[in-house]
Formats: sequence, structure tokens, C-alpha cells
Amino acid sequence: MLTSKNVSGGVDLLHDPTLNKGTAFTEEERDKLALRGLLPPRIFTGEEQSKRILENFHNKTNDLEKYIYMVALQDRNETLFYRTVIDNIEEIMPIIYTPVVGKACQLFGHIWRRPRGLYLTINDKGCIADVLRNWPMKKVGIIVVTDGERILGLGDLGANGMGIPIGKLALYTVCAGVHPSLCLPITIDVGTNNEELLKDPLYIGLLRNRIRGDEYDELIDEVVWAVQDVFPGALIQFEDFSNFNAFRLLRKYQKKVCTFNDDIQGTASVTLAGIYSALRITDQKLTDQKILFQGAGEAGVGIANLIVSAMEAEGMSHDKAKRQCWLVDSKGLVVKSRENLQNHKLAYAHDHELVPDLLSAVETLKPTILVGVSGQPQTFTQPIVEAVGEINEQPVIFALSNPTSKAECTAEQAYSWTNGRAIFASGSPFKPVTLDGKTYIPGQGNNAYVFPGVGLGAIECGTKHVTDEMFFAAAKALANEVTEDDLVSGCIYPPLTQIRDVSAVIAAAVAGVAYERGLATVERPDNLLEYMKSRQYEPNYESYV
Repeated sequence: MLTSKNVSGGVDLLHDPTLNKGTAFTEEERDKLALRGLLPPRIFTGEEQSKRILENFHNKTNDLEKYIYMVALQDRNETLFYRTVIDNIEEIMPIIYTPVVGKACQLFGHIWRRPRGLYLTINDKGCIADVLRNWPMKKVGIIVVTDGERILGLGDLGANGMGIPIGKLALYTVCAGVHPSLCLPITIDVGTNNEELLKDPLYIGLLRNRIRGDEYDELIDEVVWAVQDVFPGALIQFEDFSNFNAFRLLRKYQKKVCTFNDDIQGTASVTLAGIYSALRITDQKLTDQKILFQGAGEAGVGIANLIVSAMEAEGMSHDKAKRQCWLVDSKGLVVKSRENLQNHKLAYAHDHELVPDLLSAVETLKPTILVGVSGQPQTFTQPIVEAVGEINEQPVIFALSNPTSKAECTAEQAYSWTNGRAIFASGSPFKPVTLDGKTYIPGQGNNAYVFPGVGLGAIECGTKHVTDEMFFAAAKALANEVTEDDLVSGCIYPPLTQIRDVSAVIAAAVAGVAYERGLATVERPDNLLEYMKSRQYEPNYESYV
């Protein structure tokens, strides 16, 4: 319990966002904690404070200003920040994460106010553990780390990419109830090749080009093993690394430490869950699907890998399951005859004639499901969407690239070009679409449906590793939370307002796998779901007297 003995004074208390209650401090607390006179006399409840926050939030003239305002609240009063976001999640989550966080990262050096998280640089090589020990919290449960090279669909943003770990970890708390004190955002600054940033006088990172090769690998290795020393058992989530680094780092560390890559595995899980829901609408089996991906990077290959595992679980052979997944990249269909294919694409380079573009691939392969993970906007053109609609009575079209400006098509386009027959999902939110008097609610295939629950489950069972099987279990758990009423409206994911309950279900499923596979280090509770719910942080003010 906080007392006046363990804070140095009232002003210090007001400047500590983890303890500050602002105008909600009671009369007794104000006397006991040397706050008398430092606050206006009227005492407000948390609910009344949230009303003030929302009024000011709505008065901001654009989304970036709203983002800055919410970050300032998080820096000032953490409890009020999380309470307000949780109670208004559908409106505020797109502001503190996708799509607005993309613009915030692009301008991060210009809107920077206060430090949050840790910046590790190539200049710290050899003393990473010492830098980690500068973090004030001695127990860390989850670390989200980026090197800023592939931020959303925006490319190399260097140290400006810190907005992503900060935003992701806020969602761990908002969506799954992971206590904020357990969350550590880290940016590894190895330089940037973004010339605009290097010329920007307000850029916050190292003014040098990116390091590569052995020097890079040695730094990443030092970070990973320093975490094991300083924060043993902490889950490391790799976020927004380049395709080349993302795949090989996951392979290198997945079976050595507790880690996962959300761009590869989280995206795969939420997409598979959406496909399961879509198949409930079309009344079809997964093994009968042919999936065509626009984009052959981390997300596309990660989704394909998980779909193959799911098809195998339904009795299909591995080779036949792979043949159901096809990739299109900037050079056309990924086929065996192409030269110099990147390693991660080889598993889906099938024997087939070279097809030069997505429309030709649709017409040739006749897919039942079209998934966009390319980061290239408006690549699902009207002829392409109409072609998929001609092949399928209810075409499944997922335009998953983030932020909204990078989406392969909009919800309105998908519905209008298929006369309302499309089953649509996107990575960033789109508003409901009314067509010929009928309203369609687009699904948001946001990774926030999966990674927070995975993290909660991993922390609470103390798993040694995060496995692909856990993401398969998360996908099935998420799909099972979609109701028939959701499906009738065309929505293939649960409402965001239910995401904390959904995350608890996913956490229980993930922990269940850990216990079954002997990976858990914490004694199994009698009821996993109830235990996960009991461990969720609720942002309510505590009494300090």
C-alpha cells in the first residue's frame, strides 16, 4: 500500500503516472499524502474524469492530435488512460494503434513528448544487460521489440518505430488485462536507410545507415540472451522486422527462449479464425478451399503455414495442403520455375506456368479465398474482385494490410463490386456499409484479437516456449467466440467490446497447450478460464489510506 513514507512528496506523486489519481484523490488522501493545496478543491470520480477526457478527445481537430492527447494521458494518469480506453474501445483503439499509430510513427520525432520504453543501440553493444537494468521494473512479463525496418506497410522508420511496441503493449493491457507494469517496449536502433529521416533535424535515432550481417546478428543475440539474464522468463515478441530477419530470427530463437513473431504467427492465427467463421457462412470445409495470397512476406507465408497445419489436422496430407495455398508477389505468381526466390517462399513455389499478375492468377487458379497482405493499396481492383465473385457465390475477401491507407480494397468496394455477396475482413477498421437497404458490418482481422490473449496465457502459465500449436489453438478459440448473430450481420469476428472475455478464452487455450506439452512452469489451476479472468488487470483507483 502507498503511504506518505514511500513517496518523497505530493508533487512527486502527481508526477508518477502509475500512482497519480489527479482530482480523484480523496480529502483523507490529500492530507496524508501532502497533496492539500496542490489540486483543485472539488473531488471527482473516475467516471467523471473520463467524461472530461472524452470531451477533450472529441474536441481535437484530427486523429493525430487525438493520439497525442491519449499518449499524454497515459504519461500522466495510467489508470485513467486504461479505464477510458477499455470503456470506449471501439472509438479509441484505432487512435492509439492502427491505423493512426502509423502516422504517429512517421512523425514520431516531431510529436515526441516524454520517453517510454528502452532504446538499445549498436553503440550499446557489449553492455546491453546494463542498459536493461536501467528499467525501473524488476519483473517484466512481456517485451515487444522492433528494429523499425518494416513498420506496418510504411517501411523503414528507424527509431520512430517505437510507437509500435508502445501501442502493442497498451493493447496487451486493454484487450487482455496484462498488468502495465509487466510490459516493456524496446526499440533496437541499428540505423535507418530512410534518407528523409536521416535529413530530418528532429529525427530521434542514430544518424547512420543500417548495420547488416554479423554485427547485426551479434547485437540481436546479445539482446535476446541479456533478457534471459535480467528478466528471466519474459516473453519476447518480435515486431515489424524485415522479412529476411523476421523468418530467420524466429527459426533461430523459437525453440530456445519464450518468443514469437506477431507479424508471422499472430496474423496467421487471426486470419485462420476469420476463415473458420467465413466457412460457417458458406457451409464449406477448410480442406475444400484454395487460398490465393497477394503478398509473399511474413504475413502471407505465416498464414499459409498455419492453414496447412489446420488442413493436416482435418486429415489432408502436408503436400496436398500446401498445394491449396498460392502466393503472388511483385513479380507474379510464385512458381518453381522462377529464379532467385527468397527462402521463405520456396515451400509455396508450385509446379505451374508463370502467371504475371494477380488478375491472371485469379482467372487461372480460381481461388475460393483471396487474402491481401502486400502492404500495397488498392491492388484488389474491381476486375479482380468481380472475378473472385464470378467464381464464388460468397467470395471471401480479406484486405489485411495496415494502416487503412494500405488496404488492398475498402469494405465498400468489396461489397459493391460483388453486389453484397462478399465476406469481407480488413486489418484496420472500416465503417458499416449500407447497400440496397442492407447494412454490412466488416470484420476487422486485427491481430489484437490474438496476441494479447496469447501473451496473457504465456505469462500466467510460465511457458518455456510459444509454439505454432498455441496459435492454432488461439485461432479455434477465437472462431468459437463468434455467434450466429455475428455471422448474420456478416461479421466474422466478435465485437471489440467483448475482446477482454475473448482474450481470456484464448489465454486458457494457449495455457492448455503449454500444460499438455509439458512447457508450463506454473502449477496448473483447477479452472484455466476462470483463473485467466481472475488475473486480468482492472484499471480502478486504489485507496492510499
